Amino acid sequence: MEASNLGAKFIPHAPIRILSVDVHPIFREGLRAVLAAEADITLVAQATDATQAITEFRRYRPDITLMDVRLPGRSGTEALVLIRNEFPNARVIMLATSDSDGEIQRAMRAGAAAYILKSMPQDEILGVIRSVHAGRRHVPPEVAARLAEHLGEEDLTSRELQVLQYVRDGYRNKQIADELGIAETTVNFHIKNVLEKLQANDRTHAVAIAIRRGLLQV
Repeated sequence: MEASNLGAKFIPHAPIRILSVDVHPIFREGLRAVLAAEADITLVAQATDATQAITEFRRYRPDITLMDVRLPGRSGTEALVLIRNEFPNARVIMLATSDSDGEIQRAMRAGAAAYILKSMPQDEILGVIRSVHAGRRHVPPEVAARLAEHLGEEDLTSRELQVLQYVRDGYRNKQIADELGIAETTVNFHIKNVLEKLQANDRTHAVAIAIRRGLLQV
């Protein structure tokens, strides 16, 4: 005669523990309400900048971190890098308001488990959370298409980005050289490389391309 299982205690799966990192209070509260309605997901902590994000991650060790790309001070991608340097298995989903490929590339190369837009329907966002928790990575088709547009293109170096930021702010080559403590010929060399890498016609065009791709902020 088979033993009865009627007395066995049912132990539900532990809910997916979430850390939310976002500077916008309205979005944070909206996300909190959405997560609260899900039986298999629980919000354990919230943060508004990179420093708080790292502190809260250390404290709670969440299963999933929802990280806004744009944070005050250090960016969400910088916070991602710092967290994963300390916790290599951390699963971080990046949230953004646009599918700017520069931001996408930096986040995915830094080890983001997913990159999603805040405008996505809440059911899809919840689906991504569950998918990432199950060990999968997720990049929406429209985001993957943006990545494919520039696949194989050479990245700008940190110095080239720095020079381009000064160009964006209206500095001339000699002024940039003075600010960075380098020769004007070196600035000319960096700008030449930037134009070639971005396939830009001139300095103004290079800035416009960089802003569109998310390499520079407006």
